[in-house]
Amino acid sequence: MLGKDNAYQEFSDDDNAENNTASPDRFGDIKDHDDSISPEDDVRSSMLSMMVSKTCLKNVFTVVLIFIYVLLTAVAAFLAYQTISDFLDKVNHPVMSVTYKEVDTFSPPGITLYPGNAQLLSCHHHRHDNIPPLVDPGKPQVGDCLITEVTYVGPFSNQTQKKALVVRGPSDVRNKELIFMQFGQNKTEEDFSAITYMLFAKYSDLADSVNKSEFMRHCERNYSTWTLSGGFRTWVKMSLVRTTGKSNESVQFLQESTVVKFNDRRPESERSTKLFFAVFEWRDPFMQEIRLIVTANAWSSVAILCGVFMAFFKAANFAKLSVQWIIRMRRRHQRNKVKELNPITEEGSSK
Repeated sequence: MLGKDNAYQEFSDDDNAENNTASPDRFGDIKDHDDSISPEDDVRSSMLSMMVSKTCLKNVFTVVLIFIYVLLTAVAAFLAYQTISDFLDKVNHPVMSVTYKEVDTFSPPGITLYPGNAQLLSCHHHRHDNIPPLVDPGKPQVGDCLITEVTYVGPFSNQTQKKALVVRGPSDVRNKELIFMQFGQNKTEEDFSAITYMLFAKYSDLADSVNKSEFMRHCERNYSTWTLSGGFRTWVKMSLVRTTGKSNESVQFLQESTVVKFNDRRPESERSTKLFFAVFEWRDPFMQEIRLIVTANAWSSVAILCGVFMAFFKAANFAKLSVQWIIRMRRRHQRNKVKELNPITEEGSSK
């Protein structure tokens, strides 16, 4: 019995020894297998994460660039709108350019007087602002003025007939040429004693006109009128303003007038006649010229618009290429992902 038990114990110890010697090798094989798989997985996962990070970075950069180009396109569109608006505004609202031209003589203007019941007593040319003392005021005197009398129907009423005395005005501004006129009015039904007058650019226009009545109607329709007061001397200093527009030209008179009371020394029997005195001369030798200038430059506007449209096309082309590049990157990423998943699928199927 003892021999049998000893034999069984030895057999068991041999089996245990074999098992103990076999198990370390088996665990070693498993450890070696684990050591051989994990580095490849780490490299593969690190490469995948790097590719994903680069792709995301490129996509973000592309989106930022597209946003910048969209912003620049919006700025270019606003610039184009502003350029067109400024051009149209400058065309519709020209700038006024004022220049002064110095002259030695002016064209003699036409001084139109509407005396009514008054009578022209005298008209003389003087120079250097020198008016001699009055001799026999209130009595007709011989003058040296060139006068044209015109009778016509007023432009604003077909039933009103007017009588106008048109005097050839002064021209020698360097020598301060002036015209001194005296009117007398015996009776009047008006509440105020006044004589209306009007100025137009050239006396020669009336002298050369075939229809003087129609010419005076046109002048009264387009020029302003002023008045001379009875019992005073009105000194009128004229200045000429010539305005040149887009298609026409106009002439306007500016005037400065001073009024001085007449000291009537006539006998009481003669004072029933109301006297008017008027002096006309040029203020200075400068003629004011006003020109309407369009400051809009069509070439500069066209150049700006060309640059804006080039920016539009460039932005559209860049956006198109960016979208194509994003699509290609997504397809490439999908292909790489499929290639990475194929070995794993094959290993699973082989096991």
